[in-house]
This record gives sequence, structure tokens and C-alpha cells, in this order.
Amino acid sequence: MRVMATGGGTGGHVYPALSVIEVLTEDGRWGTRREDVVWVGSSGGMEEQIVRRAGIRFEAVPTGALLGAGLVTVMKNSLSVQRGVKQARELIKQFRPQVVLATGGYVSAPLVLAARRSCPVLIYLPDMHPGLAVRHLGRYARRIAVSFEAVARYFPAEKVVVSGYPVRKALHRADKRVSRLALGLGSGQSFGASAGPAMGGWTLGSQPSTAPEERVLLVLGGSRGAHSINEAVRQALPELLALTHVFHISGTEDFAALRAVGDALPVTLRSRYHLYAYVYEQMTDLLAAADLVVARAGAATLGEFPAVGLPSILVPYPYAGQHQELNAAYLREHGAARLVYDRDLETQFLSAVRELMGDARQLDAMSAAARSMAAPGAAECIAGEMLRLAGTKD
Repeated sequence: MRVMATGGGTGGHVYPALSVIEVLTEDGRWGTRREDVVWVGSSGGMEEQIVRRAGIRFEAVPTGALLGAGLVTVMKNSLSVQRGVKQARELIKQFRPQVVLATGGYVSAPLVLAARRSCPVLIYLPDMHPGLAVRHLGRYARRIAVSFEAVARYFPAEKVVVSGYPVRKALHRADKRVSRLALGLGSGQSFGASAGPAMGGWTLGSQPSTAPEERVLLVLGGSRGAHSINEAVRQALPELLALTHVFHISGTEDFAALRAVGDALPVTLRSRYHLYAYVYEQMTDLLAAADLVVARAGAATLGEFPAVGLPSILVPYPYAGQHQELNAAYLREHGAARLVYDRDLETQFLSAVRELMGDARQLDAMSAAARSMAAPGAAECIAGEMLRLAGTKD
């Protein structure tokens, strides 16, 4: 089966599709090889680097946001989208896909619009609420997969399948103790030293001397970083490090400033702060090793945190519409997360971390609640729907 995939703008639009592609290409029963997959996205978009690192062919086409933008931007971007649709049609003619998988973001528009009369389209919605692009493009999809039953109401019933949130197999298989050893906790080796600056990371100080059972806090700023979260960490860093090891994925913009803060820490604390601009392959170990994560509430939180049973403090990005707040509320309602608003980070961040890290019973309850939300068969479900659409499965 030949597949064209599209989606981008955030990791939450990229990683679910890669999880489905992993299932399709790594299990012989699906009849799809890596060379049978092409990803269509925007040139220089964050999806390009991630997809290329996964060993998947990437083709860039022009695109741009049309919905929710100003008139001048819409006029400019409409020309880009038209060019993108034309180029996508040429790619379809050359590659002859049997099905298109789209996960949202305006980068999806050219391929979905180009494919609507050529081959069936499956759209996967990772969030609790459909964005403007997905709502518009959904009319051209033959099937729409959603993570949760509560989201199905936004689309025609005959199109919807509730799949769960697809995550890579390694997350469901991860072992906390093994992942901690891989990060250098308790082993006498440093994750940062092995990853090095080439991976966008730096462990401040010498190799960590710690027992594997010590508390670990993971701080994620999302694909692009989160300045307010980074600032909260900076202000509370000595107090945090007295409680826990901190693995901090800062994004590129704040990385240098935070590294300088880490270098100025007392020697006794310096080796407990592990700072990275961005992490790729090691993210599975970071998620599995942590006792608690502080993060934005992008779509990936709905799938990746439950897969490893990771309790969270979620800080919805205040300019993401209602998407992130709905995601955070869903995890909180199920007992898997604590919600802290961006405006309250300065006063509530450290106290929330301190409270949860000091309450093993509550962390265990949140972990169990998160794990109960996992959907290990989600990627297989979406892959099966794609096969049906392609006409290769009854």
C-alpha cells in the first residue's frame, strides 16, 4: 500500500502519524515499506526535520494559514496554497498513493485538497477539539479518526471512528528503571555527555551520582519551547534541585541563558540539572523515567503521558484558542493531571511541584489514572482503516 501523509506545525500533528507509519512499515502483514511512504509538508517547517530523521521521504510544497488570519495574509497565503495544491497534484500523479493520512495544521491543506478526487483521505484529529483546518478539510475526508468518544460529535457519524491516540510502540514497552539507567541515573554515566551538544543538549556539571529511585522531574516546553515555563524553572531552580533531578527541554531560544544559570549553581546542585534545547530519540526514556512532568497541553499529552503512566502539571498555552485548555481539563477530570494557568506560574509552579513530589500516594494514583487512558491499539486501528479505504482489506 502506497501512503502519502501530511501534517505539521507542532509535534502533536507529526508523531501520531509517524506511529501509524511505524505500524504499517515494521510489520510485514500490512504490506507497506518505508519507500511506500511520502510525507508532504512545508519547507523548513518543524515537521521536515522530524520526518527526515525518521527515514521517510519528505516533499515540501508551498502553503499558509487561510482561516483565522487577516485579509492581507489570507490573500498572500491563498496564492501559496494554490501553488501547493498544484505541486501536490503532481506528486500524486508521480507517486500514485492509495490513501492519504492527514493529521491537521494548515500544512495539510494542499495535499488533502489535491487528493480529494484522486484517492481516499483519512484525517486523524489528535486534540479534544477540532481546529479550523481540520473542520474545513474534514468535508473532503472519507474517514475521520478521533482519540476519544467525546470528540466524535463534531463530525458526521458515518465518517467517524474512535481510534485512541497513537503513540510509538517503545512508549508502551518502556520500563522506568531501564530508562533511568539509560539516562545515567544511578549508573555513573551521564546522558548529557553521551548525547552531547550535537543533540541540542548539555548536562551541567559532572556525571550524576544518584540512586535510581530518586525523584525525577521532566519539564517540556513543546516543540517550540515555552518562555513562561522556562522562566518559572529559572526562578525556582535551586529549590527544585533540592527536591529532584530536573530534565529540562527548553527549546532553542532560552537554552543559552538557562545554561548560564545552570553553570552558576552550587557544585552540589549542578549535576542534578540536565538541560536540552531539543531531544529526539531519547524522549521515550525521559518520559518513562520521570515521576512528574510539567508541560504545555498540546495534543501529544493526551497520548504520550498515558502510555507511560506519567502524572502531569499542565500549563495550557494561553494563545492556542481553547484546544490546550480542553486537553488539560480532560486529563485533570480523569485524575491524571494538575492544571496551572500560565498567568499563575510564578505563584503556583513551585508549590505544585513540591506538593506532588512529596506525596507518593497521590503520584501513584495519578499515574494509574493516566495509564488507564492509554490506547495501545490506536495505531493499528488507524492503519486498519487506511487499508480498508485503500481497498486492500475487507
